[in-house]
Amino acid sequence: MTEPALAPRNAFVGVLVVWAVAFAASIAIGILVPEEWRVPWLVVAFGGVVLLSFAVQLGYGRTQGYILRVAGGALGALLVMGVISVGFGLAALVS
Repeated sequence: MTEPALAPRNAFVGVLVVWAVAFAASIAIGILVPEEWRVPWLVVAFGGVVLLSFAVQLGYGRTQGYILRVAGGALGALLVMGVISVGFGLAALVS
């Protein structure tokens, strides 16, 4: 008896996980880190998110579209972190 082939996991979930980690990291940095240290810590967090994007997509074990998935995760994380940092920057100008 042969076992049926399983459908591959949805790789877009890995991209969403990376975006969620970028969102959580940038909110945590914006709240916990003093204003003068936010940008350096956001850069460090973005580096970690890029490495996480590589690791998550390597964990899927699929070669088709690997570069696009990693790039999508990293670019989306950059946009998420950028929008949140603009929000914190505007809040710092107002206060």
